[in-house]
Amino acid sequence: MLKLEKALIDSTGYGRNLFIVIMVIYLFACLIGLSLSIFSLIQHGTIFELTSLKPILNDALYTLIVLAIVKTLFINNNFEYAVTFLEIGFVVILRKLILIEIMPDELWLVIALGLISALFFILILVANRLKKDIPGTVE
Repeated sequence: MLKLEKALIDSTGYGRNLFIVIMVIYLFACLIGLSLSIFSLIQHGTIFELTSLKPILNDALYTLIVLAIVKTLFINNNFEYAVTFLEIGFVVILRKLILIEIMPDELWLVIALGLISALFFILILVANRLKKDIPGTVE
């Protein structure tokens, strides 16, 4: 039974490392795609048009989400883990705010998302301040 347990523990470790490698490769693919999109817009001179800027912001925020998820794979501290998920939530809400088409019927939704994103931002600032005050959380 001990050999089976050891084999399962080892395979879990190998699976985690394989997942990390796959996510890092995916992150590089996201960064390359974002870079190519930005260079294409710069080359065509449409980088400052709102219609062409919206997809770039969407891609950039998506890449930031993937980066934060990859970062969580290397965190061993529970406090830092919670703050990272607050940051991911903040970016997801910002991405939704950018993508939403503003209609008069959805004004309250936009206001609610704006207030929630402000609350997340305040929580992130407070958590980063607390991180400095709690022993063992600053590396």
